[in-house]
Amino acid sequence: MKLDELHREFFSKDYTFMMIKPDAVNAGHASAILKRVEEEGFQIRAIKKVRLTQRQAELFYAVHKQRPFYEELTRFISSGPVIAAVLERENAVNHWREVIGATDPNEAKPNTIRKLYGRSKGENAVHGSDSPENAAFETAFFFSGLELAGE
Repeated sequence: MKLDELHREFFSKDYTFMMIKPDAVNAGHASAILKRVEEEGFQIRAIKKVRLTQRQAELFYAVHKQRPFYEELTRFISSGPVIAAVLERENAVNHWREVIGATDPNEAKPNTIRKLYGRSKGENAVHGSDSPENAAFETAFFFSGLELAGE
């Protein structure tokens, strides 16, 4: 089976990608966030802790290259370790987006991850894919076919 076929098969199920950002990892919130992931009914299908280089962060966030916050975002994401994970459950993308809350923690609903652990709009604790297509791209960026096939 070719890698693109493996990714396609993998994403025929209901998955999303999440990343615990450097601010939350450095503040010691990763275990609480992962506990919340499981409490919300997600199964963690792949997980790793990595530190992105500036270039890797630029590639990951290339979709935002023309936005004014791009440089600050890529600098921040490469400033420390992140925890990347692939999550599975029914309605995964939309449910995860509800759980994490608004980008700006000040605008996030109570008990959302960003409200609980985010510091600012830029340092907002977690990333979540905004569509199944982006979940597929973001997962393929961090995880090989071998890691995804290990179910």
